[in-house]
Amino acid sequence: MIKTLIVDDESLARERIISLLKKENDIEVVGECSDGEEALQKINSLKPDLVFLDIQMPLINGIEVIKSFNKFIPQVIFVTAYDEYAVEAFEMNALDYLLKPFDQERFSKTLDRARQRLLANSTKEISEKLNNLILTFSQNKPDEKHLTKFVIKSAGKISFINVDEINYIEAEGNYLILHTSNSKNLYRDTITNISQNLNPEIFIRIHRSYIVKIENIKEMQSHFNSEYIITLKDNTKIKSGRSYKAEVERLLKH
Repeated sequence: MIKTLIVDDESLARERIISLLKKENDIEVVGECSDGEEALQKINSLKPDLVFLDIQMPLINGIEVIKSFNKFIPQVIFVTAYDEYAVEAFEMNALDYLLKPFDQERFSKTLDRARQRLLANSTKEISEKLNNLILTFSQNKPDEKHLTKFVIKSAGKISFINVDEINYIEAEGNYLILHTSNSKNLYRDTITNISQNLNPEIFIRIHRSYIVKIENIKEMQSHFNSEYIITLKDNTKIKSGRSYKAEVERLLKH
């Protein structure tokens, strides 16, 4: 039996993979995790043969998980909603991946490739390919390739929002609220992580809880303590934070 672990911060995504694996006679699901920290603990304790690993998770993402692999290295199938850049990185290193949303046929082909590698018992090969992937991501930092779309998963439905549709982003607990001209969408991630992956020529962080699209700013009014009241084109008013003074004043030089 192939001991298998599923790692994804979305419960619906984990349920989807588990339901597909139930059809396979040689697979034993030994556990599931909702974050990278828990994944590292279970990988070390359960020593699964195969891990379905989500890339885009808050705090510790999938790439950081594989960076933390020590002596024990399982076969990994990456599950990702990233754009073409990440897909090219996986293909370059001949690693198995599933691009969300995926169907039964794509899932089965990916699982078959993982089986073949496990039968070959190519631990050294897997280790080398994972190291190459880490190097590829390190050489292509997020500020060299900016986020182009958000993947929204809600009530069993997956939808896509292009970054250029976003007017501003608001932090709300463990989630972000993506504000477009006609909708608000919850997206699970940290505002710090997202701000590092957005194009700084298009978006600016003005507060610990707000990122705004620069072209969506209608006017700025100075306030107390180096703060500004920023009015957007839809007349939304947001007060900038004192610690973001330098970033906000960069707008005055445009």
